[in-house]
Amino acid sequence: MRDHRGRGDGDREGGHKGRHHHGAKTFRRGRALEFWQMLDVKRKTLRQQLEAPEYQEIRTILLGELKAIEQITDEYVRHFELHLAEEETDSAAGPAESEEGGA
Repeated sequence: MRDHRGRGDGDREGGHKGRHHHGAKTFRRGRALEFWQMLDVKRKTLRQQLEAPEYQEIRTILLGELKAIEQITDEYVRHFELHLAEEETDSAAGPAESEEGGA
């Protein structure tokens, strides 16, 4: 028999049926992918600024920032093995899709 708090014979044996708990590792990987995507947005913004005529005076600064962002991104991808995450989930439509192929 089941009481009001949802504890019954079925819950003890089978657990939470229908729920999928992915755990801390999946949560951390998701956070890592979000940060990776944020770095990619910054990289794309810097590339756009390099092409814009109003930023020509600070072009060398932008180039330095772009190089730094790309280096950080490369190290981040290697450290967190994010290339594996992209292969495992097609929803990781992220930064490495087309433009990191030559990096």
